[in-house]
Amino acid sequence: MGKLTTHVLDTTRGRPGHGISVSLYRIENEQRKLLRQLVTNDDGRCDEPLSSGEELQTGVYELLFAVGPYFAALEGQAVKNDIRFLDDVIIRFGVPDADQHYHVPLLITPFSYSTYRGS
Repeated sequence: MGKLTTHVLDTTRGRPGHGISVSLYRIENEQRKLLRQLVTNDDGRCDEPLSSGEELQTGVYELLFAVGPYFAALEGQAVKNDIRFLDDVIIRFGVPDADQHYHVPLLITPFSYSTYRGS
């Protein structure tokens, strides 16, 4: 059975992105359906898979990473009083084979991000 995992790396500081809210959505008929919300731990990972076993199905998903509050906390700024360049990072991706492991890491800075299919 497959699973979906993630982790966040703050490449500006060279550390894991801890305390970042991660929301998993399944896209059905162009509508988002919230499946799960987790928060990254001190290692920038979620303590459990975002989806696994029969929960993970073939289809299209989105991960929403709330990075704005993370950067605001590091910089000592209130989120609602500051317009940030990046606030939510949304990654839409496909799962063509639900029996595989899909690892979707996020590398972040206050002004950029990148992702890839990890292992």
